[in-house]
Amino acid sequence: MEQGKIVALEDRIPKLKEQRRRKANKRLILLLLLFFTMIVAVAYTQSPLSRVKQILVKGNDNFYTAAELAKVSGITTSTNIWKVNTGEAASTLDRLPEIKQASVYIKWPNTILIQVQVHKRIAYLKKDSVYYPILENGKVLEDRKLNILPANSPILYDFKEGPVLDEMVTGLKNLPEEILNSISEIRYSPDKTDKSHISLFMNDGFEVSATLDSFSDKMVHYPSIISQLDPNKKGIIDLEVGSFFKAYSSGSGGKTN
Repeated sequence: MEQGKIVALEDRIPKLKEQRRRKANKRLILLLLLFFTMIVAVAYTQSPLSRVKQILVKGNDNFYTAAELAKVSGITTSTNIWKVNTGEAASTLDRLPEIKQASVYIKWPNTILIQVQVHKRIAYLKKDSVYYPILENGKVLEDRKLNILPANSPILYDFKEGPVLDEMVTGLKNLPEEILNSISEIRYSPDKTDKSHISLFMNDGFEVSATLDSFSDKMVHYPSIISQLDPNKKGIIDLEVGSFFKAYSSGSGGKTN
C-alpha cells in the first residue's frame, strides 16, 4: 500500500509543476499588462490627445462670449483634461456679476462644457447720456454701459445702488412681462409726504404716480384701469391711494376702479 502511495505522488509531481508554471505565466502576463497600461497612460497624459479639444458654453444669453467665459474659467485648449478642476473653474465663473450660477463638466474624451445661468437684465439706469444695465439682483453694471437707448426695458432716472433701487427691482420682477414691457421710464421722485414716490411714463402715453411699497401690487391692474379710459385723453393715473385719473388737458379728475 505504501509503495502504491509513493508511485501516485510521483505521478502528480509533473502536474503540480505544470500548474505552478501556468500560474507564474499568468502573473507575468498580468504584470506586463499593468506595465504597458502605465506606459500608455503616461504617454497619453503627456500627448496632445489628453488636452482639451473643445470648450462648449450654454446658457450665457449673449451676455458674455464663449471665449470670455472660457478665459475666466482658466481652461484653454492647452489644458490637460486630467488637470481640469471643475469646481474651481465654476467658482471663478460665479464671481462674474451677471452669472447667477455656473457649472463645469468634463465630457470625455476631451470636451469641456460650461453651463451658466445668468441674472436677467430688468431695466437700465440713465446717468448723463449713458445707459447702465440693472440686473434682477439690483446690481448696476458700470462696465456694460450703452450709448444708445435700449429697447423693451424700463429706463430708470435718479436711482442709485442701494435699498431704494433694490425695492424698485423687486417690484419690477413681480410684474407680468406684458406690463413690464409697457413701461418706458421710471423716475424716483420722493417728496415730503412720500419718500418712496415714483413716476412711471408708459409707452401708451399715460403717466402713473405710485409709491414703491405698493407699486407692483397695483400695477397688475393697469390693463383694467386703462381699458376704462379714453385712449385719446392722456393724463396721470394716481395709484398711491386708491386709483384716480387726472387728464393733462382738462385738469379734472375722475375715480377709476
